[in-house]
Amino acid sequence: MRTKLLKQKNALKARRIRRIRGKIFGTEDMPRVALFKSNRHLYAQAIDDTKSVTLASVDGKKLGLKANKESAVEVAKVFAESMKEKGIEKVVFDRRGNQYHGVVAAFAEALRENGITL
Repeated sequence: MRTKLLKQKNALKARRIRRIRGKIFGTEDMPRVALFKSNRHLYAQAIDDTKSVTLASVDGKKLGLKANKESAVEVAKVFAESMKEKGIEKVVFDRRGNQYHGVVAAFAEALRENGITL
């Protein structure tokens, strides 16, 4: 019974991700920031969809940070610095099917506070 429920939840999240990705697209001037949130860590990357390359990335696990609001602010700060080094000021935010509250909202707000326009 449990595996059937997990399959259904995963299928619904995949549908949300496809629906969101159909509406947003990253370019070299304005890349897509894809945020992945597991139960333990946060990962983010700035992606140029025209060339299919990652321009900048951050790994919360390597920084020793967890997936909570305080750590999301720190991850966003490090990520904003690496994007600014590469000349990226404006981005499109891809929440990857997660609701925009809690950790995801804290990450986005911290990017804005560090000079990245969403």
